[in-house]
Amino acid sequence: MSKKICWLVILILSVSGCAAARHAVPSGLTGDVTVSGLRDIRAVSGARSESFTKDFIGLLEQAEKNSPSFFDFRGGRTYTLLAISGGAAYGAYGAGLLNGWTQEGSRPVFQIVTGISVGAIIAPFAFLGSAYDRQLQELCTNYATKDIMHVRLSHDSFASSRPLERLLEKYFDERFLKEVAAAYAQGRRLYVGTTDLDAQRLIIWDMGKIASVGDERALRLFRKIILASASIPLAFPPVFMQVEAGNKTYDEMHVDGGVIKQVFFLHDIALGLEQAVRQKGLDMSRLKYRIYVIRNGYVDPVWKEIPDSLVDIAERAVDTLINAQGIGDIYQLYTFTRLRGGDFNLAYIPGDHLSAAKEPFDPVEMRKLFDLGFEEAAAGYPWKKVPPGLEKK
Repeated sequence: MSKKICWLVILILSVSGCAAARHAVPSGLTGDVTVSGLRDIRAVSGARSESFTKDFIGLLEQAEKNSPSFFDFRGGRTYTLLAISGGAAYGAYGAGLLNGWTQEGSRPVFQIVTGISVGAIIAPFAFLGSAYDRQLQELCTNYATKDIMHVRLSHDSFASSRPLERLLEKYFDERFLKEVAAAYAQGRRLYVGTTDLDAQRLIIWDMGKIASVGDERALRLFRKIILASASIPLAFPPVFMQVEAGNKTYDEMHVDGGVIKQVFFLHDIALGLEQAVRQKGLDMSRLKYRIYVIRNGYVDPVWKEIPDSLVDIAERAVDTLINAQGIGDIYQLYTFTRLRGGDFNLAYIPGDHLSAAKEPFDPVEMRKLFDLGFEEAAAGYPWKKVPPGLEKK
C-alpha cells in the first residue's frame, strides 16, 4: 500500500453520491465460487483448501518428472521459495535486487513465487526468471504517476486505475501467459494475493493454473487479479469479480492485498504441500525450505520531522502502521520457516537511503532505488537471517 493516501480520507468525506448497486457473495460462500467459469483457482487464507492439496500432489508428480532436482527428498534437496512484498514505488528496489542477483550469478529458479500489491506485479517476472529482467526494470523505473493513475474524484476513489490497466495489458500478453502456463506444467507455482473486502479475507490465486487455461478469458482474469492486488483503497477504485455460487451470480469487491498482508507465504500453501508429501508416502524430514523475502520498504525507523497538520499527521501515522504490519508479517514467515527447519533470507531497503521522491511514482527516485538494489545484489547480497530486532549484538 502507498503511504501517500491518508489525506484522501478528508476528500472522501466531502464526496457525495450514491453507491453503485451491489450483489455481494453471501457469508460462507467465499470459498466455493466459480470465477470466469473456472473453479479451484484460488484459496481463502486461513481455511483448508482441498483443491490446493490436490494441486500440490500434482505439483510433486510434475516436479519429479520434469525437474527431479527440486524434489529429491531422499537426497536432501532444498525447496526454494520467493515472497515479494508490497511497497508501491518502492517496488523498484526489489526489481533492482532481482536484476543484480542475475548479474551476480546465484539467482535460483524458484519453485514457488508469491506477490502482493506491487509484489503482485513483480512476481510474474521473477517467476519466469532472468529473461524478463529488462522488462521488469522498464516497468519499475520508466513510468511516472501520470502513467499509473489519472486523478478523478468519484464515489469510491480519487483516481482512475485505467493507466495502470493499460500497462498490465502491455506487459502481460498472450506470450507471457503461455510461458507462465509452461512453468506451471513443469511443477512450479505462482500465487498472488488480493483482499476480499466483503469477507475481510486474503484470497490466494493460483496464477499458473489460470494461465494454463490459455484463452482470452484467462488472460483477462490474470490481469484483473494483478490489478486488484495493486489497487490501493481510496486511491484506486476496487476491482469487482463476477462470480457464481449456488446457481446465482454475485460480485466480489477486491482491493490491494496489502490491506491484510504486506508479504505472504502462509501455512495455507505450506500445509497443503506437507499434506501432499504425506499422501505420497515421502519422508517429511526431507522437506526442506529456503525462503527468500524481498521487503520493498524499510524495517528500521526512519526519522522525519512531521508538520503539525492533519494531513501530514495522518499520512505519517498510516505509514508507520503499514511498516509495523510489514515487520509483523516478516516475523510470521520467519517463525514458520524456523519451526520447519528451513533457511530464512530477508532483504529490505537500508535505513540510510532517504527518499527524495517529488510525487508518488517519481522515475528519478525509482531509478535510484533500482540501482541501489542492483548494486547490493550484484556484489553478493548479505541476506539477513533473522527479522529486525533479533540480530546478534
